[in-house]
Amino acid sequence: MDVTALVFYAIVCGVLSLSGPRLGRPAIRFGIGALVGVVAAAILPSIRVVVGG
Repeated sequence: MDVTALVFYAIVCGVLSLSGPRLGRPAIRFGIGALVGVVAAAILPSIRVVVGG
């Protein structure tokens, strides 16, 4: 797995999550967004294989 992509997705999703006020305080929202980014980056290669891309 590419560490650069993992960090990029974590940062982008973390920053985007700051706009979702229902998840609580900004630090919690950023953490949830970063976790979503890590998961997205981790499964992206598998999705590309399944789709054939």
